[in-house]
Amino acid sequence: MIECSKCGKALDEKGRSARVASIAGSIMGDETIESYYFCSNCQVYMVEIYDDHFSGEEDVRIRGPVSKQEGDAKVALIQRCSVPWDKKCRCEAHKEYFGGWLD
Repeated sequence: MIECSKCGKALDEKGRSARVASIAGSIMGDETIESYYFCSNCQVYMVEIYDDHFSGEEDVRIRGPVSKQEGDAKVALIQRCSVPWDKKCRCEAHKEYFGGWLD
């Protein structure tokens, strides 16, 4: 469960997720998925970062709060890709989002 770090609100209440965008990329053989969740109470984003390491280890961490302005810009960038879940996609949006670190 993702919670807002400012107010503690669960961002996936009653089976409804507040996830607004996700993007996957492959970096040095590791898969990274970043998912943005919006807290309507605080007007901020929380970012869940999932890393599936080539070595078999996995980890999940939460970043935030991320300002609405920064989060809106990242969500808009993700939405420019028609297949953001495809870790092998090399469209301009993926390249820009991951800053040239893609395999």
